Amino acid sequence: MVAFAELHAQNHKITELSNVFLYLVRDRSMCDTDVTCDVFFDLTNRVKEHMELVDREICSQLISNPDQKVKNTANRFLSGSTEIKRIFNSYVKQWCSQKRRSLTIDDHPSFLQDTEQMFALVMDRIQRETEHLYPLIRKLEGSDKKVA
Repeated sequence: MVAFAELHAQNHKITELSNVFLYLVRDRSMCDTDVTCDVFFDLTNRVKEHMELVDREICSQLISNPDQKVKNTANRFLSGSTEIKRIFNSYVKQWCSQKRRSLTIDDHPSFLQDTEQMFALVMDRIQRETEHLYPLIRKLEGSDKKVA
């Protein structure tokens, strides 16, 4: 399974980049800078990678657990991931050009609102992982060690 240190480092970096990006894009003139675009693409890549890692390495392991509560938790996280990925991909498609590696903002207030909502969703997911998923894994790993 993935080390908690790696997951926490990813969560920390995503949170940091999200805060920086949200700060930058509040000023419309900053949205067209290379720095803001670099932060955006780094952030979106890290979010996607993190979610794939959690789904693949953690949730897929939990689904095979014999305890139904554990399976239900994994299924909730996987279904939440699917929904977040769908919303996230729609957000990226609407507000950026990956080919030109730039943001495409024709309505700054709408972009700002969508961005704040999108990253609030991502931050909520990270918080739920930290408060519910990681403790569950620690508990299961602890019980495995006690049995051995």
